[in-house]
Amino acid sequence: MPTRPNLTVIRCADIDVSVAFYRLIGLNFEKHRHGSGLEHFAAFDGTWTFELYPASPRYPDSSSARIGFAVDSCDDAAEQLRGAGFVIETAPANSPWGRRAVALDPDGHRVELSSPTNE
Repeated sequence: MPTRPNLTVIRCADIDVSVAFYRLIGLNFEKHRHGSGLEHFAAFDGTWTFELYPASPRYPDSSSARIGFAVDSCDDAAEQLRGAGFVIETAPANSPWGRRAVALDPDGHRVELSSPTNE
């Protein structure tokens, strides 16, 4: 049986700055809290949930994760992030997998942005 991801959770040192970063590439978040759990932010696309939780001593930030997003325009997404002061580690360029760039989110996660080569 094929599987597909349905949940990704990352831990953030400053959750508000992280929400701002991911909103720039098109995610729409809602605040959530499950029972007495921590308040966090969740974006849901109908099949997949991406959640941002605050880091804690028990669950430190997850900065070694690499996350990829398909975006309408890799160049536009990278420029929006750069314009907002975020680091673009690898500038947009064509690759065998399409047009790709890598940005660093506020916690150091490498975030791959990809779009079709024919932008």
